[in-house]
Amino acid sequence: MARRAPKSVPDVLAAVDLGSNSFHMVVARYTHGQLVILDRLREMVRLGAGLESDGRLNKEVGARALACLERFGQRLRDMRPDSVRVAGTNVFRRAKRAQAFIERAREAIGHPIEIVSGIEEARLIYSGVAHTMPAGAGRRLVCDIGGGSTEIIIGEGLQPLELESLQMGCVRLSEEFFADGRLSPKRMQRCRVAARQAIEPYQSSFRRRGWDEAVGSSGTVRAIGDGIRELDPNAMEISAEGLDGIIRMLGEIEHIRDLNLQAVTDERKLSFAGGVAILAELFEQLRLERMKVADGAMREGLLYDLLGRYTDEDARERTVRSMQERYHVDLVQAERVENTVVGFLNQVEEAWGLADPEIDLLLRWAARLHEIGLDVAHSGYHRHGAYLLANADMAGFPRAEQKLLAIMVGSHRRKPAMEDADELTPPWDRRAPAMTLLLRLSVLLNRGRSTVALPAIKLTARRDSLEMRFPPRWLDDHPLTVADLQSEIGHLKAVGFRLRVYTAK
Repeated sequence: MARRAPKSVPDVLAAVDLGSNSFHMVVARYTHGQLVILDRLREMVRLGAGLESDGRLNKEVGARALACLERFGQRLRDMRPDSVRVAGTNVFRRAKRAQAFIERAREAIGHPIEIVSGIEEARLIYSGVAHTMPAGAGRRLVCDIGGGSTEIIIGEGLQPLELESLQMGCVRLSEEFFADGRLSPKRMQRCRVAARQAIEPYQSSFRRRGWDEAVGSSGTVRAIGDGIRELDPNAMEISAEGLDGIIRMLGEIEHIRDLNLQAVTDERKLSFAGGVAILAELFEQLRLERMKVADGAMREGLLYDLLGRYTDEDARERTVRSMQERYHVDLVQAERVENTVVGFLNQVEEAWGLADPEIDLLLRWAARLHEIGLDVAHSGYHRHGAYLLANADMAGFPRAEQKLLAIMVGSHRRKPAMEDADELTPPWDRRAPAMTLLLRLSVLLNRGRSTVALPAIKLTARRDSLEMRFPPRWLDDHPLTVADLQSEIGHLKAVGFRLRVYTAK
Protein backbone atom coordinates (compact mmCIF):
# COMPACT_ATOMS: atom_id res chain seq x y z
CA MET A 1 0.00 0.00 0.00
CA ALA A 2 1.37 3.41 -0.96
CA ARG A 3 2.32 5.54 2.01
CA ARG A 4 3.49 9.10 2.30
CA ALA A 5 6.62 9.80 4.24
CA PRO A 6 5.84 10.59 7.90
CA LYS A 7 5.83 14.27 8.78
CA SER A 8 8.31 15.60 11.28
CA VAL A 9 6.86 16.97 14.51
CA PRO A 10 6.85 20.79 14.49
CA ASP A 11 9.06 22.39 17.12
CA VAL A 12 6.09 24.29 18.54
CA LEU A 13 2.45 23.18 18.75
CA ALA A 14 -0.60 25.16 19.82
CA ALA A 15 -4.18 24.33 20.80
CA VAL A 16 -7.12 26.69 21.23
CA ASP A 17 -10.27 25.64 23.09
CA LEU A 18 -13.24 27.89 22.27
CA GLY A 19 -15.53 27.11 25.19
CA SER A 20 -18.95 28.52 25.98
CA ASN A 21 -17.52 30.42 28.96
CA SER A 22 -13.80 30.95 28.31
CA PHE A 23 -11.42 30.82 25.38
CA HIS A 24 -8.11 29.09 26.17
CA MET A 25 -4.88 28.85 24.22
CA VAL A 26 -1.83 26.80 25.12
CA VAL A 27 1.47 26.79 23.23
CA ALA A 28 4.06 24.06 23.80
CA ARG A 29 7.47 23.01 22.52
CA TYR A 30 8.08 19.38 21.60
CA THR A 31 11.48 18.37 22.88
CA HIS A 32 13.00 15.00 23.80
CA GLY A 33 9.64 13.30 23.34
CA GLN A 34 7.86 15.65 25.76
CA LEU A 35 5.60 18.69 25.48
CA VAL A 36 6.89 21.68 27.46
CA ILE A 37 4.37 24.48 27.94
CA LEU A 38 5.65 27.84 26.68
CA ASP A 39 2.61 30.05 26.94
CA ARG A 40 -0.98 30.07 28.16
CA LEU A 41 -3.70 32.61 27.46
CA ARG A 42 -7.24 32.64 28.81
CA GLU A 43 -10.06 35.12 28.35
CA MET A 44 -13.54 34.94 29.86
CA VAL A 45 -15.62 35.59 26.75
CA ARG A 46 -18.97 34.10 27.92
CA LEU A 47 -19.97 33.31 24.36
CA GLY A 48 -22.68 30.97 25.61
CA ALA A 49 -24.40 33.86 27.39
CA GLY A 50 -24.66 35.61 24.04
CA LEU A 51 -26.72 32.85 22.46
CA GLU A 52 -30.27 34.12 22.03
CA SER A 53 -33.36 31.94 22.49
CA ASP A 54 -33.64 31.50 18.71
CA GLY A 55 -30.07 30.18 18.52
CA ARG A 56 -28.59 33.33 17.03
CA LEU A 57 -25.44 34.88 18.48
CA ASN A 58 -25.69 38.30 20.12
CA LYS A 59 -23.67 40.82 18.08
CA GLU A 60 -22.01 42.43 21.11
CA VAL A 61 -20.83 39.10 22.51
CA GLY A 62 -19.75 38.00 19.03
CA ALA A 63 -17.64 41.14 18.67
CA ARG A 64 -16.02 40.42 22.06
CA ALA A 65 -15.18 36.90 20.93
CA LEU A 66 -13.68 38.10 17.64
CA ALA A 67 -11.50 40.64 19.45
CA CYS A 68 -10.18 37.85 21.69
CA LEU A 69 -9.44 35.66 18.66
CA GLU A 70 -7.51 38.48 17.01
CA ARG A 71 -5.30 38.67 20.10
CA PHE A 72 -4.79 34.92 20.05
CA GLY A 73 -4.13 35.11 16.31
CA GLN A 74 -1.26 37.50 16.86
CA ARG A 75 0.49 34.85 18.97
CA LEU A 76 -0.16 32.14 16.35
CA ARG A 77 0.60 34.20 13.25
CA ASP A 78 4.03 32.75 12.51
CA MET A 79 3.21 29.13 13.30
CA ARG A 80 2.86 26.38 10.70
CA PRO A 81 -0.79 25.73 9.77
CA ASP A 82 -0.48 22.03 10.63
CA SER A 83 0.90 22.81 14.08
CA VAL A 84 -2.27 24.52 15.37
CA ARG A 85 -5.70 23.13 16.25
CA VAL A 86 -8.65 25.35 17.11
CA ALA A 87 -11.78 23.62 18.41
CA GLY A 88 -15.25 25.02 19.03
CA THR A 89 -17.46 23.25 21.56
CA ASN A 90 -21.05 23.40 22.83
CA VAL A 91 -21.99 26.97 21.90
CA PHE A 92 -20.81 26.40 18.33
CA ARG A 93 -22.84 23.18 18.18
CA ARG A 94 -25.99 24.99 19.36
CA ALA A 95 -25.69 28.21 17.38
CA LYS A 96 -28.00 28.60 14.37
CA ARG A 97 -26.79 30.07 11.11
CA ALA A 98 -23.35 30.48 12.61
CA GLN A 99 -21.37 29.95 9.41
CA ALA A 100 -20.78 33.66 8.80
CA PHE A 101 -19.51 34.11 12.37
CA ILE A 102 -17.28 31.04 12.11
CA GLU A 103 -15.75 32.44 8.91
CA ARG A 104 -15.01 35.76 10.63
CA ALA A 105 -13.60 33.87 13.61
CA ARG A 106 -11.34 31.86 11.29
CA GLU A 107 -10.04 35.05 9.72
CA ALA A 108 -9.46 36.61 13.14
CA ILE A 109 -7.38 33.74 14.51
CA GLY A 110 -5.82 32.80 11.18
CA HIS A 111 -6.58 29.07 11.38
CA PRO A 112 -9.56 26.79 10.62
CA ILE A 113 -12.01 26.15 13.44
CA GLU A 114 -13.11 22.56 14.05
CA ILE A 115 -16.54 22.05 15.60
CA VAL A 116 -16.28 18.93 17.76
CA SER A 117 -19.15 16.76 19.01
CA GLY A 118 -19.93 16.39 22.70
CA ILE A 119 -18.47 12.88 22.78
CA GLU A 120 -15.31 14.06 21.02
CA GLU A 121 -15.06 16.90 23.54
CA ALA A 122 -15.28 14.31 26.33
CA ARG A 123 -12.54 12.22 24.73
CA LEU A 124 -10.23 15.22 24.42
CA ILE A 125 -10.90 16.26 28.02
CA TYR A 126 -9.99 12.80 29.27
CA SER A 127 -6.81 12.82 27.18
CA GLY A 128 -5.79 16.20 28.61
CA VAL A 129 -6.36 15.01 32.19
CA ALA A 130 -4.72 11.61 31.70
CA HIS A 131 -1.60 13.05 30.06
CA THR A 132 -1.05 15.69 32.76
CA MET A 133 -1.74 13.66 35.91
CA PRO A 134 0.44 10.95 37.43
CA ALA A 135 -0.54 7.51 36.20
CA GLY A 136 -2.63 5.79 38.83
CA ALA A 137 -3.71 2.22 39.29
CA GLY A 138 -7.28 1.47 38.33
CA ARG A 139 -10.01 3.55 36.76
CA ARG A 140 -10.49 7.30 36.87
CA LEU A 141 -13.73 9.28 36.72
CA VAL A 142 -13.26 12.69 35.09
CA CYS A 143 -15.90 15.43 35.38
CA ASP A 144 -15.60 18.65 33.40
CA ILE A 145 -18.15 21.44 33.93
CA GLY A 146 -18.09 23.74 30.93
CA GLY A 147 -20.17 26.77 30.12
CA GLY A 148 -22.62 24.94 27.87
CA SER A 149 -22.15 21.25 28.61
CA THR A 150 -20.77 18.91 31.24
CA GLU A 151 -18.67 15.90 30.29
CA ILE A 152 -18.29 12.78 32.43
CA ILE A 153 -15.81 10.09 31.49
CA ILE A 154 -14.49 6.86 32.99
CA GLY A 155 -11.11 5.71 31.75
CA GLU A 156 -8.08 3.64 32.60
CA GLY A 157 -4.61 4.90 31.84
CA LEU A 158 -4.85 6.88 28.60
CA GLN A 159 -7.89 4.95 27.35
CA PRO A 160 -11.43 6.29 27.88
CA LEU A 161 -13.94 3.52 28.55
CA GLU A 162 -17.22 5.40 28.85
CA LEU A 163 -17.98 8.94 27.71
CA GLU A 164 -21.03 11.20 27.97
CA SER A 165 -21.72 14.84 27.24
CA LEU A 166 -24.62 16.29 29.24
CA GLN A 167 -26.57 19.24 27.90
CA MET A 168 -26.06 21.46 30.93
CA GLY A 169 -23.28 23.88 31.79
CA CYS A 170 -22.52 26.54 34.38
CA VAL A 171 -23.41 29.41 32.02
CA ARG A 172 -26.63 27.81 30.77
CA LEU A 173 -27.94 26.98 34.25
CA SER A 174 -26.81 30.29 35.75
CA GLU A 175 -28.60 32.15 32.95
CA GLU A 176 -31.76 30.11 33.55
CA PHE A 177 -31.93 30.09 37.35
CA PHE A 178 -29.74 33.00 38.49
CA ALA A 179 -29.96 35.33 35.48
CA ASP A 180 -30.41 38.49 37.53
CA GLY A 181 -27.68 37.48 39.98
CA ARG A 182 -30.21 36.92 42.76
CA LEU A 183 -29.63 33.90 45.00
CA SER A 184 -31.88 31.92 47.30
CA PRO A 185 -32.05 28.34 48.60
CA LYS A 186 -35.21 27.85 46.50
CA ARG A 187 -33.43 28.92 43.29
CA MET A 188 -30.50 26.67 44.11
CA GLN A 189 -32.85 23.76 44.64
CA ARG A 190 -34.58 24.30 41.31
CA CYS A 191 -31.20 24.50 39.59
CA ARG A 192 -30.08 21.28 41.24
CA VAL A 193 -33.24 19.49 40.10
CA ALA A 194 -32.46 20.51 36.49
CA ALA A 195 -28.89 19.23 36.87
CA ARG A 196 -30.16 16.00 38.44
CA GLN A 197 -32.48 15.39 35.49
CA ALA A 198 -29.57 15.67 33.07
CA ILE A 199 -27.34 13.31 35.09
CA GLU A 200 -29.94 10.71 36.05
CA PRO A 201 -30.06 8.72 32.76
CA TYR A 202 -26.34 7.91 33.08
CA GLN A 203 -25.79 7.46 36.80
CA SER A 204 -26.52 3.71 36.88
CA SER A 205 -24.22 2.77 34.01
CA PHE A 206 -21.39 4.89 35.40
CA ARG A 207 -21.74 3.59 38.94
CA ARG A 208 -21.93 0.04 37.61
CA ARG A 209 -18.62 0.41 35.78
CA GLY A 210 -16.98 2.02 38.82
CA TRP A 211 -13.77 3.98 39.38
CA ASP A 212 -10.93 4.28 41.87
CA GLU A 213 -10.54 8.07 41.93
CA ALA A 214 -12.58 11.08 40.84
CA VAL A 215 -11.02 14.09 39.12
CA GLY A 216 -12.50 17.43 38.11
CA SER A 217 -11.12 19.63 35.34
CA SER A 218 -11.50 23.14 33.93
CA GLY A 219 -12.10 26.53 35.51
CA THR A 220 -15.40 25.99 37.28
CA VAL A 221 -14.20 22.97 39.26
CA ARG A 222 -10.91 24.71 40.00
CA ALA A 223 -12.70 27.83 41.28
CA ILE A 224 -14.88 25.71 43.57
CA GLY A 225 -11.81 23.86 44.85
CA ASP A 226 -9.99 27.13 45.50
CA GLY A 227 -13.05 28.50 47.29
CA ILE A 228 -13.20 25.43 49.55
CA ARG A 229 -9.49 25.80 50.31
CA GLU A 230 -10.02 29.48 51.14
CA LEU A 231 -12.60 28.49 53.74
CA ASP A 232 -10.47 25.57 55.00
CA PRO A 233 -6.73 25.85 54.22
CA ASN A 234 -6.27 22.16 55.13
CA ALA A 235 -8.62 21.00 52.35
CA MET A 236 -6.43 19.51 49.61
CA GLU A 237 -9.34 18.16 47.58
CA ILE A 238 -12.99 18.95 46.93
CA SER A 239 -15.07 17.06 49.47
CA ALA A 240 -18.80 16.68 49.94
CA GLU A 241 -18.48 18.62 53.21
CA GLY A 242 -16.54 21.44 51.55
CA LEU A 243 -19.08 21.64 48.76
CA ASP A 244 -21.92 21.86 51.31
CA GLY A 245 -20.06 24.77 52.90
CA ILE A 246 -19.99 26.67 49.60
CA ILE A 247 -23.72 26.00 49.09
CA ARG A 248 -24.52 27.29 52.61
CA MET A 249 -22.44 30.41 51.87
CA LEU A 250 -24.43 31.03 48.69
CA GLY A 251 -27.67 30.52 50.63
CA GLU A 252 -26.74 33.26 53.09
CA ILE A 253 -26.43 36.04 50.50
CA GLU A 254 -29.07 37.55 48.25
CA HIS A 255 -26.90 38.50 45.28
CA ILE A 256 -23.89 36.81 43.69
CA ARG A 257 -21.89 40.06 43.78
CA ASP A 258 -21.88 39.75 47.58
CA LEU A 259 -20.01 36.43 47.48
CA ASN A 260 -16.92 37.04 49.60
CA LEU A 261 -14.43 34.57 48.14
CA GLN A 262 -11.21 35.88 46.61
CA ALA A 263 -10.89 32.62 44.68
CA VAL A 264 -13.99 33.53 42.65
CA THR A 265 -13.31 36.50 40.39
CA ASP A 266 -16.04 38.94 39.39
CA GLU A 267 -16.19 37.47 35.89
CA ARG A 268 -16.41 33.93 37.31
CA LYS A 269 -19.22 34.92 39.70
CA LEU A 270 -21.68 35.25 36.82
CA SER A 271 -21.65 31.47 36.25
CA PHE A 272 -20.48 30.24 39.66
CA ALA A 273 -23.83 29.30 41.23
CA GLY A 274 -24.82 27.14 38.25
CA GLY A 275 -21.44 25.38 38.41
CA VAL A 276 -21.84 24.70 42.12
CA ALA A 277 -25.30 23.19 41.53
CA ILE A 278 -23.94 20.87 38.82
CA LEU A 279 -20.99 19.71 40.91
CA ALA A 280 -23.24 19.15 43.94
CA GLU A 281 -25.49 16.89 41.89
CA LEU A 282 -22.52 15.03 40.38
CA PHE A 283 -21.40 14.30 43.95
CA GLU A 284 -24.93 13.29 44.95
CA GLN A 285 -25.90 11.17 41.94
CA LEU A 286 -22.53 9.48 41.46
CA ARG A 287 -22.05 9.06 45.23
CA LEU A 288 -18.75 10.88 45.34
CA GLU A 289 -16.99 11.77 48.56
CA ARG A 290 -13.82 13.41 47.22
CA MET A 291 -12.53 14.83 43.98
CA LYS A 292 -9.04 15.87 42.92
CA VAL A 293 -8.57 18.91 40.71
CA ALA A 294 -6.62 18.37 37.48
CA ASP A 295 -4.38 20.90 35.76
CA GLY A 296 -5.07 19.46 32.30
CA ALA A 297 -8.28 19.84 30.34
CA MET A 298 -9.51 19.87 26.75
CA ARG A 299 -6.80 22.23 25.45
CA GLU A 300 -4.08 19.83 26.61
CA GLY A 301 -6.08 16.99 25.07
CA LEU A 302 -6.05 18.87 21.76
CA LEU A 303 -2.28 19.27 22.04
CA TYR A 304 -1.64 15.58 22.66
CA ASP A 305 -4.11 14.60 19.96
CA LEU A 306 -2.27 16.87 17.52
CA LEU A 307 1.05 15.39 18.59
CA GLY A 308 -0.35 11.90 17.99
CA ARG A 309 -0.93 12.76 14.33
CA TYR A 310 2.84 13.00 13.94
CA THR A 311 3.83 10.03 16.07
CA ASP A 312 1.67 7.25 14.56
CA GLU A 313 -1.00 7.50 17.25
CA ASP A 314 -3.63 9.39 15.24
CA ALA A 315 -6.98 8.75 16.90
CA ARG A 316 -8.66 8.97 13.49
CA GLU A 317 -6.68 5.98 12.21
CA ARG A 318 -7.85 3.93 15.19
CA THR A 319 -11.43 4.99 14.57
CA VAL A 320 -11.31 3.95 10.90
CA ARG A 321 -9.85 0.54 11.79
CA SER A 322 -12.55 0.06 14.40
CA MET A 323 -15.33 0.93 11.94
CA GLN A 324 -13.88 -1.41 9.32
CA GLU A 325 -14.02 -4.22 11.86
CA ARG A 326 -17.46 -3.33 13.20
CA TYR A 327 -19.04 -3.21 9.73
CA HIS A 328 -17.17 -6.24 8.32
CA VAL A 329 -15.39 -4.36 5.54
CA ASP A 330 -13.68 -6.40 2.79
CA LEU A 331 -10.17 -5.20 3.67
CA VAL A 332 -8.58 -6.43 0.45
CA GLN A 333 -11.08 -4.53 -1.70
CA ALA A 334 -10.71 -1.43 0.47
CA GLU A 335 -6.94 -1.58 -0.04
CA ARG A 336 -7.37 -1.84 -3.81
CA VAL A 337 -9.53 1.27 -3.88
CA GLU A 338 -7.18 3.09 -1.51
CA ASN A 339 -4.12 2.39 -3.66
CA THR A 340 -5.97 3.55 -6.77
CA VAL A 341 -7.29 6.78 -5.28
CA VAL A 342 -3.89 7.71 -3.85
CA GLY A 343 -2.26 7.09 -7.22
CA PHE A 344 -4.86 9.30 -8.92
CA LEU A 345 -4.43 12.02 -6.30
CA ASN A 346 -0.68 12.13 -6.92
CA GLN A 347 -1.37 12.86 -10.59
CA VAL A 348 -3.93 15.66 -10.18
CA GLU A 349 -3.11 17.31 -6.85
CA GLU A 350 -1.18 20.22 -8.34
CA ALA A 351 -3.70 20.98 -11.10
CA TRP A 352 -6.68 20.82 -8.75
CA GLY A 353 -5.08 22.38 -5.66
CA LEU A 354 -5.24 19.19 -3.62
CA ALA A 355 -1.63 19.11 -2.42
CA ASP A 356 -2.49 18.81 1.27
CA PRO A 357 -1.55 15.82 3.49
CA GLU A 358 -5.02 15.96 5.09
CA ILE A 359 -6.61 15.36 1.68
CA ASP A 360 -4.45 12.27 1.24
CA LEU A 361 -5.58 10.96 4.62
CA LEU A 362 -9.27 11.70 4.10
CA LEU A 363 -9.29 10.00 0.71
CA ARG A 364 -7.60 6.95 2.22
CA TRP A 365 -10.20 6.78 4.98
CA ALA A 366 -13.07 7.24 2.53
CA ALA A 367 -11.69 4.36 0.46
CA ARG A 368 -11.39 2.13 3.52
CA LEU A 369 -14.96 2.92 4.63
CA HIS A 370 -16.81 3.23 1.34
CA GLU A 371 -18.49 -0.18 1.72
CA ILE A 372 -19.56 -0.02 5.38
CA GLY A 373 -23.18 0.40 4.25
CA LEU A 374 -23.16 -3.16 2.89
CA ASP A 375 -23.48 -4.32 6.50
CA VAL A 376 -26.94 -2.69 6.51
CA ALA A 377 -28.22 -3.63 3.05
CA HIS A 378 -26.82 -4.03 -0.46
CA SER A 379 -29.50 -1.87 -2.04
CA GLY A 380 -28.44 1.75 -1.72
CA TYR A 381 -25.47 0.78 0.43
CA HIS A 382 -23.68 4.04 -0.39
CA ARG A 383 -26.53 5.97 1.26
CA HIS A 384 -26.46 3.67 4.30
CA GLY A 385 -22.70 4.23 4.59
CA ALA A 386 -23.16 7.99 4.38
CA TYR A 387 -25.74 7.88 7.17
CA LEU A 388 -23.47 5.83 9.42
CA LEU A 389 -20.56 8.20 8.86
CA ALA A 390 -22.65 11.32 9.39
CA ASN A 391 -24.15 10.12 12.68
CA ALA A 392 -21.54 7.88 14.34
CA ASP A 393 -19.35 8.95 17.26
CA MET A 394 -15.99 9.03 15.46
CA ALA A 395 -13.12 9.70 17.86
CA GLY A 396 -10.62 12.22 16.52
CA PHE A 397 -12.82 13.55 13.71
CA PRO A 398 -14.19 17.09 13.86
CA ARG A 399 -17.63 17.56 12.39
CA ALA A 400 -16.43 18.99 9.06
CA GLU A 401 -14.16 16.00 8.34
CA GLN A 402 -16.87 13.55 9.37
CA LYS A 403 -19.40 15.25 7.09
CA LEU A 404 -16.88 15.26 4.22
CA LEU A 405 -16.38 11.49 4.60
CA ALA A 406 -20.16 11.02 4.58
CA ILE A 407 -20.53 13.10 1.41
CA MET A 408 -17.78 11.21 -0.42
CA VAL A 409 -19.10 7.79 0.58
CA GLY A 410 -22.70 8.78 -0.19
CA SER A 411 -21.70 9.96 -3.68
CA HIS A 412 -19.17 7.32 -4.64
CA ARG A 413 -21.60 5.55 -7.00
CA ARG A 414 -24.72 6.19 -9.03
CA LYS A 415 -25.78 9.81 -9.51
CA PRO A 416 -23.50 12.26 -7.63
CA ALA A 417 -25.36 13.91 -4.73
CA MET A 418 -23.14 16.85 -3.85
CA GLU A 419 -25.78 19.29 -2.59
CA ASP A 420 -24.58 18.88 1.01
CA ALA A 421 -21.08 20.04 0.04
CA ASP A 422 -22.34 23.62 0.36
CA GLU A 423 -22.72 23.03 4.11
CA LEU A 424 -19.03 22.21 4.51
CA THR A 425 -16.68 24.81 5.93
CA PRO A 426 -13.84 26.14 3.76
CA PRO A 427 -11.69 24.78 2.27
CA TRP A 428 -13.57 21.45 2.23
CA ASP A 429 -16.56 22.90 0.38
CA ARG A 430 -14.29 23.61 -2.61
CA ARG A 431 -12.33 20.37 -2.39
CA ALA A 432 -15.20 17.92 -1.90
CA PRO A 433 -16.28 17.59 -5.57
CA ALA A 434 -12.78 16.76 -6.85
CA MET A 435 -12.09 14.36 -3.96
CA THR A 436 -15.40 12.62 -4.54
CA LEU A 437 -14.66 12.24 -8.26
CA LEU A 438 -11.33 10.55 -7.51
CA LEU A 439 -13.07 8.12 -5.15
CA ARG A 440 -15.83 7.40 -7.69
CA LEU A 441 -13.33 6.51 -10.41
CA SER A 442 -11.27 4.36 -8.05
CA VAL A 443 -14.32 2.36 -6.97
CA LEU A 444 -15.52 2.03 -10.56
CA LEU A 445 -12.21 0.64 -11.83
CA ASN A 446 -12.04 -1.90 -8.99
CA ARG A 447 -15.64 -3.07 -9.33
CA GLY A 448 -14.57 -6.56 -10.44
CA ARG A 449 -12.50 -7.12 -7.26
CA SER A 450 -9.82 -8.63 -9.45
CA THR A 451 -6.61 -9.87 -7.92
CA VAL A 452 -4.79 -8.55 -11.02
CA ALA A 453 -3.52 -5.03 -10.46
CA LEU A 454 -4.87 -2.19 -12.57
CA PRO A 455 -2.60 -0.97 -15.38
CA ALA A 456 -0.88 2.39 -15.34
CA ILE A 457 -3.62 4.94 -16.09
CA LYS A 458 -2.53 8.45 -16.95
CA LEU A 459 -4.70 11.35 -15.78
CA THR A 460 -4.60 14.88 -17.16
CA ALA A 461 -6.60 17.32 -15.05
CA ARG A 462 -8.02 20.69 -16.03
CA ARG A 463 -10.40 22.96 -14.16
CA ASP A 464 -13.65 21.35 -15.30
CA SER A 465 -12.43 18.23 -17.06
CA LEU A 466 -10.34 15.11 -16.68
CA GLU A 467 -8.69 12.93 -19.32
CA MET A 468 -7.96 9.25 -18.61
CA ARG A 469 -5.56 7.33 -20.88
CA PHE A 470 -5.47 3.55 -20.67
CA PRO A 471 -2.80 1.21 -22.11
CA PRO A 472 -3.43 -0.23 -25.60
CA ARG A 473 -6.10 -2.97 -25.78
CA TRP A 474 -6.91 -2.81 -22.05
CA LEU A 475 -10.32 -1.24 -22.60
CA ASP A 476 -11.06 -3.77 -25.38
CA ASP A 477 -10.47 -6.56 -22.87
CA HIS A 478 -12.74 -4.96 -20.23
CA PRO A 479 -16.11 -4.14 -21.83
CA LEU A 480 -17.90 -3.91 -18.47
CA THR A 481 -15.49 -1.17 -17.37
CA VAL A 482 -16.10 0.64 -20.66
CA ALA A 483 -19.85 0.54 -20.02
CA ASP A 484 -19.33 1.85 -16.48
CA LEU A 485 -17.11 4.67 -17.75
CA GLN A 486 -19.72 5.64 -20.33
CA SER A 487 -22.32 5.87 -17.58
CA GLU A 488 -19.90 7.93 -15.49
CA ILE A 489 -19.36 10.35 -18.37
CA GLY A 490 -23.12 10.93 -18.43
CA HIS A 491 -23.38 11.36 -14.64
CA LEU A 492 -20.57 13.93 -14.60
CA LYS A 493 -21.86 15.80 -17.63
CA ALA A 494 -25.12 16.37 -15.74
CA VAL A 495 -23.18 18.26 -13.04
CA GLY A 496 -21.11 20.30 -15.51
CA PHE A 497 -17.94 18.18 -15.57
CA ARG A 498 -16.35 16.58 -18.62
CA LEU A 499 -14.66 13.18 -18.42
CA ARG A 500 -12.78 11.89 -21.46
CA VAL A 501 -11.46 8.36 -21.84
CA TYR A 502 -8.76 7.41 -24.35
CA THR A 503 -6.54 4.49 -25.26
CA ALA A 504 -2.88 5.43 -25.39
CA LYS A 505 -1.26 5.12 -28.79
